Amino acid sequence: MMRRLLLISNSTLYGSGYLEHCKDRIKEFLADKVKTVLFVPYALHNRDEYASIARKAYEDMGYNLESIHEKSSAVNAVRNAEALFIGGGNTFRLLKTLYDENIVDEIRRRVLEDGMPYIGSSAGTNVSTVSINTTNDMPIVYPPSFNALGLVPFNINPHYQDPDPSSKHMGETREQRIKQYHEYEDSPAVLGIREGCILHVEGDKAILKGVTNARLFERGKEPVEYVTGSDMSFLLKS
Repeated sequence: MMRRLLLISNSTLYGSGYLEHCKDRIKEFLADKVKTVLFVPYALHNRDEYASIARKAYEDMGYNLESIHEKSSAVNAVRNAEALFIGGGNTFRLLKTLYDENIVDEIRRRVLEDGMPYIGSSAGTNVSTVSINTTNDMPIVYPPSFNALGLVPFNINPHYQDPDPSSKHMGETREQRIKQYHEYEDSPAVLGIREGCILHVEGDKAILKGVTNARLFERGKEPVEYVTGSDMSFLLKS
């Protein structure tokens, strides 16, 4: 499998600007093989403003950026893209629009068969997985399916937060929510990536990168902590 993925938990890390915390990883990932990145701003309502923010960030890194919403055909834009960046926002709105524009299968083909580099952040990371069932977002719209791009055979929970023992909040923790998801059979593993965490996938290899660690949840097992630099390739065989 030719997939090349850079799956980022969040676009903005506390104390830094948009994509600043991961710009070195993005540049390392794209290198000089890519000149123009195709941006998918579907997760937010104001696509023009979102594209402007993303364009500045990528131009600062030395890449051109074109936004798919400015193209006459989303399908043709994906077919001709050198690399794809799907930004964060509302995961339900994002996935619904991917289906509406008929580009779910085309993105999957370009990534898995052609090796087109895929960068996802937050919602863009969510849709790279099996399904969006483990997103933190509200279902403000209803996509035709919760099934996502399936670029990896597990789910991810971006912005994963650990329980705060000092908090007086009595609602479920993120860990409890994920365990509820695993009460159902055939639910895949869920990798909780904290803000600042990145999963880098090259073919059948996956490595944790970034500045924070991740927590892996599997049905019927206790959660396991993985530190930056850990080899997560075993998840690609699930």
